[in-house]
Amino acid sequence: MGFMASIKAQKAYSLHSKGKTAEAKQLYEEAFDSGLDTPRYLLSYSVLLIRSGDYERAREVLRKTEKAPGLTEEQKTQLFTNYAACMFRLGSIDKGISLLEKRHQHMPCGMIYQTLGYLYVEKFDPDKLPDFAAIDAQNQAKYEEAVQQAKQTATEDYEPVLPSAPVPAKEAYEAHRERAEKFLADALEYDDEDSICLDNMGQWYYRVRRDKAGARDYFDRAIHFKENQIDTLYFLSRYDLEAGDTAKAKERLELALEGRFSPLNYVTKRTIEEELSKLNA
Repeated sequence: MGFMASIKAQKAYSLHSKGKTAEAKQLYEEAFDSGLDTPRYLLSYSVLLIRSGDYERAREVLRKTEKAPGLTEEQKTQLFTNYAACMFRLGSIDKGISLLEKRHQHMPCGMIYQTLGYLYVEKFDPDKLPDFAAIDAQNQAKYEEAVQQAKQTATEDYEPVLPSAPVPAKEAYEAHRERAEKFLADALEYDDEDSICLDNMGQWYYRVRRDKAGARDYFDRAIHFKENQIDTLYFLSRYDLEAGDTAKAKERLELALEGRFSPLNYVTKRTIEEELSKLNA
């Protein structure tokens, strides 16, 4: 990495830490194009890009980060979680989940429990069920093609091992869902005071299990440890509205609006603003 790239990256990092994101982004861009290869700065740049919604560029930066010299284990974990967030927002949640599952097997940590837990909630939300019939048809076609290819290698002295028939998509989905729920429970055993993991479990009960009563305790515990957690405030405001306490709901939403939104928030800033507009009408 050249001297100027290093200087620009340091300045960008300083500006970024002060909240001057536009100036930081410009300098990061110039440093990156000049050969920036320092993991610390590349990861910071990727975070800025992800928060600004530039997921394609963030993915490009993260691919370069993976090859950067001196990447520590902690930085590798951040790399994987940032990349998974990009995949999620680019419509490839399964790839993001797969990456984090592999990383979790290698090195479990709070960041993986937080990020993978949330992606599990998104994947298994019943409102987002996949087309099992289409998946089965696609898997069957791939299976039949693989069988034909295997048979073509057969000779008098060699009998190929044929691939196993695909597991029905719905069966695989339900088995994965069971593992996901266990993972969310394991996350709370790992750290029962982690507000994000508590919120993940609350959302799992609320959105996946459709058990609002069961979810409430997790949201209450989450807000106890982090009083301005955006998604937790939003879901708690749902209970307030159901109880007829509009004032409390508005209070929670106004506090949520002050938070820093990320790609791994269930609600967006616009969602909160629209909700408050309706309540104030």
